[in-house]
Amino acid sequence: MKKITVIDGQGGKMGRAIVEQLKKQFPQQEILAVGTNNTATTAMLKAGADYGATGENPVIVAARDSDLIIGPVGIVIADSLHGEVTPVMAAAVGQSQARQLLIPVNRCNHQIIGCSNLSLGELISSVIEEVRKCL
Repeated sequence: MKKITVIDGQGGKMGRAIVEQLKKQFPQQEILAVGTNNTATTAMLKAGADYGATGENPVIVAARDSDLIIGPVGIVIADSLHGEVTPVMAAAVGQSQARQLLIPVNRCNHQIIGCSNLSLGELISSVIEEVRKCL
């Protein structure tokens, strides 16, 4: 079984939706939820994540030993998510050997050119399909 980590910040809405869909599609798969704040971690735990942790050090540790990291593209951009992603967090995720499924959320002055303007639900469906391929 692969180690899947979902990282999110702010209110945890995206992370919560990802965890819900992962648990629906792969109920036996263990999922670690790492929030950049307590609200995001709590939202993902309520969605069914098996474990949760909050802050910079959990991101660093998860980046070291995860097989798959899922989250908004901002988790690899220092100072993104309104400053919640520290430079150390962004570097840890960016340098991780884990496969990274980054969702292109065009906010916080970061826009990914060439990405379709899909709804959050459509983006999460694409993530679930990629996880299926990885598992």
